[in-house]
Amino acid sequence: MNSMERVVKTLQHQEADRVPVYPILSGVSRKLVGANYKEWANNADICAKALLKTVEEFDLDCIVTLIDLSIECDAWGQKLIYPADEAAHPDYSDTVIKEIEDYAKIKKVDYRTSKRMMMHIETCKKLVQASKGEFPVVAFVFGPLGVLSMLRNQQDMYLDLYDDPEAVYTAAKEINETLKEYTSALMDTGVSAIMFDTLFASGTIMSKEMWRQMEGDLVRELADIVHKRNCLVMIHNCGERIYFDAQIETMKPAAISFLYPPDDCKDFAECKEKYGDKVALIGCVPPAMAVLGTDEQWDAKCKEQIDIFKKNGGFMLATGCEYPANASFDRAKKMVDIAKTYGKY
Repeated sequence: MNSMERVVKTLQHQEADRVPVYPILSGVSRKLVGANYKEWANNADICAKALLKTVEEFDLDCIVTLIDLSIECDAWGQKLIYPADEAAHPDYSDTVIKEIEDYAKIKKVDYRTSKRMMMHIETCKKLVQASKGEFPVVAFVFGPLGVLSMLRNQQDMYLDLYDDPEAVYTAAKEINETLKEYTSALMDTGVSAIMFDTLFASGTIMSKEMWRQMEGDLVRELADIVHKRNCLVMIHNCGERIYFDAQIETMKPAAISFLYPPDDCKDFAECKEKYGDKVALIGCVPPAMAVLGTDEQWDAKCKEQIDIFKKNGGFMLATGCEYPANASFDRAKKMVDIAKTYGKY
């Protein structure tokens, strides 16, 4: 059974030969090709080569194109900072939205004017071509509120939601119009799924009702576009107390990648019981353990997740968010080994 067959069976809530696995090796993959972070995050040839190298060297079951959360905001001219050893991020001393009146300046733009969006599209093309249908390639897209927060900064945008929610929502809606076309272009590359990052759909950021009002209908529109193309919708949200119920209702995802139990479950076991037949579950090993925990703790956590989620399929073992960009690959390899042995059906 190859990786594509294994993942497809898992998404159908059937038991494959073993649990599929992918520690989310994103920025750390640059080390496999001797690239620096900025080169890896801006050059499609380098990025694709590095991500393919992770599959080749560690036998991962899929690739998720999580480059960084600043890909989309480039389209609106947001200045970025490229640290030497971590993901790019906005220059928050010079944001596009400096005051609440600036939300009105945010309009739909042509994604093709964004070097970083086009780089991501080209990376997906290269990955799909190289995969030859043997493993899934999942394109990663930041949701509209997330992109907007990159143009303002999360703290100020959250305050603006109370001061002038209509201004924030109108700007998010304009961004969503761009994301619709961008998502379609990503699907044109032949990716197996689009994974939307719905950062704000978590109890540590905003209430469920506020999320429904401010982003729910927007991500529904994005998801509908993907469904109509017979492509899979996936969700990534590594926030605490995330809203599984609202997101499943809104987006009808095939899978959710997460780090913490949802808001209506006391633990992962209840999550499996409540949602295991509704959506495939991806996670949930804390990535920080790759650098902070012991080997024994890492192994135990991987096995614990398999014990909780494995039965009846519908589970992929993964880190709950990006594997640390400067960590050793040793524990990523160990996670794969555990999935291949302990994760057998």
